[in-house]
Amino acid sequence: MTSLLDLAPVVPVVVIEDAADAVPLARALVAGGLPTIEVTLRTPAALDAVRAIADEVPDAVVGAGTVISADGVDAAVAAGARFLVSPGWTPTLLEAMQRSGVPFLPGVSTTSEVVALLERGVDEMKFFPAEAAGGTGYLRSLAGPLPQARFCPTGGISLASAPAYLALPNVGCVGGTWMLPADALAAKDWGRIEALAAGAAALRG
Repeated sequence: MTSLLDLAPVVPVVVIEDAADAVPLARALVAGGLPTIEVTLRTPAALDAVRAIADEVPDAVVGAGTVISADGVDAAVAAGARFLVSPGWTPTLLEAMQRSGVPFLPGVSTTSEVVALLERGVDEMKFFPAEAAGGTGYLRSLAGPLPQARFCPTGGISLASAPAYLALPNVGCVGGTWMLPADALAAKDWGRIEALAAGAAALRG
């Protein structure tokens, strides 16, 4: 199976307030070349949005983000999430994600957290909050002693800063929201979102 980190250079991190927006939004992102879509579990509509995308947008690889509990893992997978992302991890949450049967990216922001996951056989992680936690300099420093760890940095990354992350040997993709501007979402301007997604999809390190 292709790694989550290798499906596309950018994973859109989506907050959906109205589940009716989920399908047209996902179709716009897929059309722009970003099939891997992380729907954050931050709104009441999130699980319905995951379910709708899973049912109606077959070319999308929809996952759930902001997964912070075993119940959240179960609910996301039941809704059709094909991967899970957490902002951080605990042994209990990690065990639930490992049992889920779908790929997952547990969040880390320190070297000790990375080593602890490597001890547990996990070598693909979310680096969060990327910019606040040290950015490209921090990740570059990790590549020497911990080359087996690969990351999807997320948090504060922009179109301008993404290429520097993608150029690092231990970064497979980045998570971002810049292709989802609030005014375009409010206006349901799916064409603009598709164009911004295409710009993100064209990024290479």
